[in-house]
Amino acid sequence: MSPEILRHNVDYIAKQLGFADCRVAPIVQPPNLARYEQWLSEGMYGDMGWFERNNERRANPREILPEAQSMICLAMNYNPGVAHPNDQYRIAKYSWNNDYHDLIESKLKDFDIALEEMGGRQRYYVDTGPVLERDYASLSGLGWNGKSTVQIHRELGTWFFLAEIITTLDVEKTEPVRNRCGSCTRCIVACPTQAITAPREMDARKCISYLTIENKGPIPIEYRKAIGDRIYGCDQCLEVCPWNKFAQVSQEADFHARKSIFDHQLSDFLVLSDDEFRLLFAKSPIKRIKRNRFLRNVCVALGNVGTEADLPSLQQCAEDEDALISEHAQWAIAEIRERVQ
Repeated sequence: MSPEILRHNVDYIAKQLGFADCRVAPIVQPPNLARYEQWLSEGMYGDMGWFERNNERRANPREILPEAQSMICLAMNYNPGVAHPNDQYRIAKYSWNNDYHDLIESKLKDFDIALEEMGGRQRYYVDTGPVLERDYASLSGLGWNGKSTVQIHRELGTWFFLAEIITTLDVEKTEPVRNRCGSCTRCIVACPTQAITAPREMDARKCISYLTIENKGPIPIEYRKAIGDRIYGCDQCLEVCPWNKFAQVSQEADFHARKSIFDHQLSDFLVLSDDEFRLLFAKSPIKRIKRNRFLRNVCVALGNVGTEADLPSLQQCAEDEDALISEHAQWAIAEIRERVQ
């Protein structure tokens, strides 16, 4: 089967499975590998130790699949297209409902089966493997890497997930597109913690998404007020991107807000037992940070936006046997009392 016909078939499969865009990159060394290695050497990945592993695979996809000939790059639109469902707190849009890994991996499995029928062998990933996915997305023309380090697409804005299929099939390659950020620096200026240290450079240790999700310990005092009302992740650099004026609404129901979560007010979360937490956030990415880290985040948000009415729930948390919860609750109580004096 010719590369051109394979490309036609791959595009068709991607569309049938609900992907918003599909491009194909060559199997080459990632263009920004040196920058990535410098980022590692400076320790900007924080406690995310997996970035240190399998770097020989990141440098060469043929370490993953020796006979690889193409990298199929896919975009899945998750834009819910509505304002935040609860005006008391914010949760990153990608986590408003079910975990995207489960949905996209199911689609990639079907994609893999279809490619096998064409004679291919594949390895596929959605944010889980040793692939510098934004490098290959840019090589394929699946948008460009913005100054926030987030990938940007002319039709999807910033609201999409990336996924990759490394295949032994020689699929016709697609061309890169021009970086269209121009002189815009809105994302850099808007970052609440100045985690974007330069265009396309991110110190994860300062990022609110890292602090509220990947960070397993206390949130540093110097960043707590900047977190504001955010209790899981941060969309600030995505929201200010002017390319979002072209963003389309996702057709996937699993990416739209789950009412049972957003019916809760901030202090409601503080009284959840472990079982209630697991039930409320079943199949949600929020579940993976567990109750203690989630309540840590809620306490910080209440310290920033809470009122005297929230003090009884915070007092209860201040006596929690988990030190992570109790310390942040005590901080929140002190902040509210100082604010209402």
